[in-house]
Parts: sequence; C-alpha cells; structure tokens
Amino acid sequence: MMAMFRKLVFAIAASAAAAAFAQTQTQATGVSALKGHNTNAPVNVSADRLEVQDRADRAVFAGNVHATQGDLTLDTQRLTVAYSNNGAVQPKPSASNTQSTPNGTGIQIDRLDATGGVTVHSPSETAKGDFGVYDLNRKLITLVGNVELVRGDSNILGSRLVIDLNSGRAVVDGGPPGVAQSGGRVTGHFTVPQHGQGQQSK
Repeated sequence: MMAMFRKLVFAIAASAAAAAFAQTQTQATGVSALKGHNTNAPVNVSADRLEVQDRADRAVFAGNVHATQGDLTLDTQRLTVAYSNNGAVQPKPSASNTQSTPNGTGIQIDRLDATGGVTVHSPSETAKGDFGVYDLNRKLITLVGNVELVRGDSNILGSRLVIDLNSGRAVVDGGPPGVAQSGGRVTGHFTVPQHGQGQQSK
C-alpha cells in the first residue's frame, strides 16, 4: 500500500514538473516599457481615407494609418475606432485627426482594432503582429499572428502578445503547434553584456 502511494505521489509530481516545463516552452513574460502608460491621453490619428459610421459609433481609417497617444505610436493599414458620444455638440473624427477626450467633452475612444499588419512603438521597444487590439477601457494591447517583440538587440517571436498597461506585464504565447512562424513555441534572441575580452577569470 505504501509503495503504491509513493508511486502515485511521484507520478503527480512528474506530471506537474512536465506541465511547468511545457509552460516555459510556450510562453514568455517580461515588463513592458509601456507600464503606467496614460490611456486617458488624447489619441491622434491620420490616414489616407476615413469612413465615419455614425450609427455604429465607429470610424474606419484606411491607408497608411498612423496613431499616437503620448509615447505610444501605432502604424497599420486599417484602423477601426470604436467611440462613445456623451451627447455634446462636437465635430466628428476627420481623416487627419481624432482625439480621445477624457475630460467629459467630445468623443471618448473605447477601442482601436488594427488589421493589415500592425506595428506598435514605445520609447524602448517595438511590437509587430498581423492584427492588433488596443482596449483603452481595460488598458490592454493585444497583437495576434506572427508576433515579434524587439527590445534593443533582443527579440522574441510568438503567436500572440498581450501587454497590460497597468502592470507593464508583457506575455508572449507560442500558440498551437504548427501555427504561424512560431510553430507553437516562443523563441527568443537575447544579447549578453560584453566584458573586456582581455580580462580572464581568476
């Protein structure tokens, strides 16, 4: 009976260790430079074309779309802006500019959906993906498909990237095996601080 119990405990421990190892192979975490980013700052958008879908409370920017909010910039080919209207008389978004106005007047932007390839820049990192969602209310940025996160000379590849702007937690997932360039795994290239080559360890 005791031997059987020990085998059971060993099997459980082995399964837990295998699960933990698998998790490290399919997910990578870190702290983003966008930690504490002000999601209430105005959002400025420029593009080649604009379609305002007033009844749906959204605007669709297309062609060389460039959006900025503080130190964050976003470049894509198509950006759908979901907004809410507090009822005040105000101008609608234009092809050259739209703003998120948290002070109670004007349009309040709730969410940005980017398609056709998206690149997000911060002061010290760049993230790329096939699609992107910036949820201003939840303070989350999500990139999906052929994701690449670059910091200096280091980079991480995966299938999905989620950045929590409150905590700065950035999580890269590998996704299902065989999907996209990551093949279901997270891969990374990291630079190592270089010491003087003439120095020898004692």
